[in-house]
Amino acid sequence: MVRSSSMQRRGIALIEVLVTLVVLMFGLLGLAWVNNRSNLGEMEAYQRVQALLLLQDMSSRLNANRQVATCYSNGATGVQVGTGTLSSSIPTCASGNARQQAQVAADLGSWDGQIKGQSETLSTAKVGAMIGAVGCVTQDSVGSNVYLIAVSWQGLTPTAAPTLADGSPFTCGNGLYGNEKLHRVITTKIRIGALS
Repeated sequence: MVRSSSMQRRGIALIEVLVTLVVLMFGLLGLAWVNNRSNLGEMEAYQRVQALLLLQDMSSRLNANRQVATCYSNGATGVQVGTGTLSSSIPTCASGNARQQAQVAADLGSWDGQIKGQSETLSTAKVGAMIGAVGCVTQDSVGSNVYLIAVSWQGLTPTAAPTLADGSPFTCGNGLYGNEKLHRVITTKIRIGALS
């Protein structure tokens, strides 16, 4: 009888060890999931900061060359630079003098390069910006002095798709990311005062 009791205690000890291992395994899996979510959140925040820097950069450029602000948006047509666009898509400007026109072309070309991630490369790939980044400059309406600057990119986890006030999809970057719930965008409006 003593022998059976000793074997029974050893069996219970093995079961306790197995239960402890299962609990530990679930704890480690939970920790791995939390770490993964933390990394995704960190990357989302990094992309947002990069987009804010690019948005502020174009706002400053447009303000510095405000006499030919319509050139930055190609009038009412709008300008889109970044992923999926070519630097040659930067419009030529008929307003202002040659120096101002050259500044617009240089500003849009530089912004295009920044949005495409030219500041950091991995082999030959440009990786210094957000995933699928696009920048847009549009004039609110023909003849207005209000310009909408937007930076759009692909997020890592689905959220709500960006829309305009009327509920239609936000145009800058629309359709580039497969799922519109991965579409992220930040905007700012610039009002240029009437100069005499």
